[in-house]
Amino acid sequence: MNKKLLKTKDNTYVLSQKDIKQKWLIIDAKGKSLGRVASRAAFFLKGKHKPDYAYNLDNGDYVIVINAKDIVLTGNKKKGKIHYRHTGHPGGIKAISYGELLEKNPQRMVQIAVKGMLSHNPLGRLHLKKLKVYADDKHLHEANKPTVVNI
Repeated sequence: MNKKLLKTKDNTYVLSQKDIKQKWLIIDAKGKSLGRVASRAAFFLKGKHKPDYAYNLDNGDYVIVINAKDIVLTGNKKKGKIHYRHTGHPGGIKAISYGELLEKNPQRMVQIAVKGMLSHNPLGRLHLKKLKVYADDKHLHEANKPTVVNI
């Protein structure tokens, strides 16, 4: 453990936000199922892979998902699974199947899946901002020196 951490009366260490070091990770989604990619991305975004995990702090890493257009939907999800959204106007419900969503906007499909696996509170929204999804293998984050994660 880091010696700079706050020490309490009972000799337990409390992690603070300034002591957290965040890395950049790449997940290649080519040939992987949507749920497997989304669950691993949520795991890394929350920081559960770190020994100093704290549920109330943002100590997760930045995650880049590449090749989202080559993700695999198992079973009958291309036709049977439907994503609904509402425009905010009366009668404004929109529906799109996951097969169409995979063709039109695969990045959005991955973001929806990861969002459902994160906490539904301000901390979960903060985690979701650290997710970057790209349809192909080109991304804009080479300067951050990301490391590839095998799932």
